[in-house]
Amino acid sequence: MKKTLITIQGFKKIKKELNYLKNKIRPKIINEIIKARKYGDLKENSEYHAAREQQNFVENKIQKFEFKLAYSKIIDITKIKNKGIIIFGSTVTIINLNTKKKLKYRIVCNNESNIKKKLISVYSPIARNLIGKKKNTIIYIKTPIGKIKYKILKIEYI
Repeated sequence: MKKTLITIQGFKKIKKELNYLKNKIRPKIINEIIKARKYGDLKENSEYHAAREQQNFVENKIQKFEFKLAYSKIIDITKIKNKGIIIFGSTVTIINLNTKKKLKYRIVCNNESNIKKKLISVYSPIARNLIGKKKNTIIYIKTPIGKIKYKILKIEYI
C-alpha cells in the first residue's frame, strides 16, 4: 500500500490521541463493562450494551489511528533543502490583490487539514496552485465566483 505523507506535527498528534485512547479510554470502558456485567442478565442490561457499543467505537478508532501511523511517511520540513519554493509542509503567507486581505496557510496531508486552524490539504485548489512557486509569484485561484489573484508574500519551513 502507498504511504501517505504526514508532517511530523501531524504524526505526533495522532500518536498522542492513540496513546490517550489506549491508556485512558480503553481501560475505563473495560471497567464499565465489568461493572455492568455485575447487574445480571446481559440481554436486558442497557449499561452493558452501551459500554460494549462504546468499546466497539473506540476500538475502531484505535485501529484507524494505527493504520494511519503504519502507512504514513513523516516529512520533517526543517530537514528538506527547499531552494525557496513552496513544498509539502510549508507555511505560506499570501495576499488577495483585490481585497488586500492576507492569508496564512500550512500545506499538510488530507488527514491533518483543518481550515479553522489554517491547515490546508496538499490536494486543495489553493495548495495545488502554490506548490512549486516562489516568493513574490502571482497566482490565480479558481473559485465559484471567478478567478482570484494572489501574491505570495512569505514562505516558511517550520
